[in-house]
Amino acid sequence: MEGAKLVPKQSNNWFTGAIILTVGALVVKILSAVYRIPFQNIVGDTGFYIYQQVYPIYGVAIALSTYGFPVVISKLYTEMKSKEDQIGIGRLIRSSFLLLYSLGICAFLILFFGAEFLSSAMGDRDLAILIKVISFAFLFTPFIATSRGIIQGTGNMVPTAVSQVAEQLMRVGTILFCSIYFISKGYSLYKVGAGAMLGSVTGGMLAFIVLFYFYRKQQSVRTVTHARIWNRDNKKIIKRIIYEGITISISSMLLILLQLADSLTIYSELITAGIHGDEAKVLKGIYDRGQPLIQLGTVISTSMALTLVPFITGEMLKKEKGLLIEKVRFSLVVSLFFGFGASVGLYSMINKVNSMLFQNEQGSHVLAILCFVILLNAMIVTYTAVLQGLGATLYPAVIVLLGFIFKYAVNGPFVAAYGTSGAAYATNLSLALILVFLAVRLYRLLKLPLIDKKQVTVILLAAFCMYLTVKGYIYLTDNFAFKEGSRLLSAFQSLSGVVLGGFVYVFLVLRGNVFKEKDLLTLPFGSKLSWFLPKKGR
Repeated sequence: MEGAKLVPKQSNNWFTGAIILTVGALVVKILSAVYRIPFQNIVGDTGFYIYQQVYPIYGVAIALSTYGFPVVISKLYTEMKSKEDQIGIGRLIRSSFLLLYSLGICAFLILFFGAEFLSSAMGDRDLAILIKVISFAFLFTPFIATSRGIIQGTGNMVPTAVSQVAEQLMRVGTILFCSIYFISKGYSLYKVGAGAMLGSVTGGMLAFIVLFYFYRKQQSVRTVTHARIWNRDNKKIIKRIIYEGITISISSMLLILLQLADSLTIYSELITAGIHGDEAKVLKGIYDRGQPLIQLGTVISTSMALTLVPFITGEMLKKEKGLLIEKVRFSLVVSLFFGFGASVGLYSMINKVNSMLFQNEQGSHVLAILCFVILLNAMIVTYTAVLQGLGATLYPAVIVLLGFIFKYAVNGPFVAAYGTSGAAYATNLSLALILVFLAVRLYRLLKLPLIDKKQVTVILLAAFCMYLTVKGYIYLTDNFAFKEGSRLLSAFQSLSGVVLGGFVYVFLVLRGNVFKEKDLLTLPFGSKLSWFLPKKGR
């Protein structure tokens, strides 16, 4: 009877759960982008370089424990639960724990005992202490990934959302506390970096505790963990977890992998080019200022488009191709709209934003190149999500890996020729190639053009008008300012420039009939935006 009562609520539970999970993920992403700004202000560009060199390793752990394995495990759990296969659920739980703990322990051993080798590969042996600290985070990853997957499979998304937010809050708190405390005690920047990396361990511990609490309360899960039968079914489960988990993880690690390529090449190439070690660290730290800017822009540009992806999967299951094409086109236009707006808007005021957030305008020309990562990544994330919704999960992962290899291969020559600007060019080129391959693949699957030239033209013209407006506004405020070049003025110009430029861009795009009213209503604040539409577009 209890199971029967749960059935009518199932779809509502999943819908509510998806909203909870999305909100939790957005909070985590915003925190992940924002904390880097005060951290850089505390430790400077050299300290920021030290932290960012090792951060991609933590990014891999997060991708595995948040996006990859939990998704597959929850999918398998749901399938077995629908068949009332209690023995299968028991095998899934045991197989997941066994597999992921084996992988987690191996990752810990490789990182801890191979820290000197990895730091040497990055060209800076002093980074070994940071790598050793972060290796301990992989001891918590197996339980976090497995328990999230299993609990999500029951339809309860609250534990995952709570654990993600708690983990990030603890991590950010540890990073800022340790950096302030260690700096005040006069510790070296490498020890400060190790203290910051401790946040990945304390965050993982808190996520472990939160999930363990929820896991113990999940009676429906606990009652089947006694299953001890080991046969071919366990091997099938493990193979599926590895295959699907890794492909989903790789697709979600695009920016992390590109950062890893930078960590492995930029500093060592600058040294090879004859730049002094301390100067090379500062240059890499200034280059890394682009990461929080990219993350903030990515949160805005991708979250809007990804809200539409579940509808794509739904239309695919219904096999209604007309509606499917319509949803895909709308998702791509939305990602283009937000991605282009964020990239051009940031590009038009990058000097002021750089000064506002990072105390000076150093490296603004490099950050200007990186602005367009926001647009390219927004489009790639949308194409990847659509392809996965259509069942093509392996292809995006393969293309992302090839993009990483390409980035790693060209980074050296580009940095040698153009310095850190070369690394920024290499990132954009790698993303552009990935985008082309994904777009061609989707076109071949659907066999119809997916982006309207008129819509693209209107978005391009609106972005150009926004650029001119913001540049003109900054020129005027610079000339009438009492204290030109101050950080306070930069903050005022940046924040007011966002409002002015954003209004011009959105107004022109909506007046250009890029969106219809029924389309806007599917987006957050869509009813407010529809006010700008011309009467014939309503």
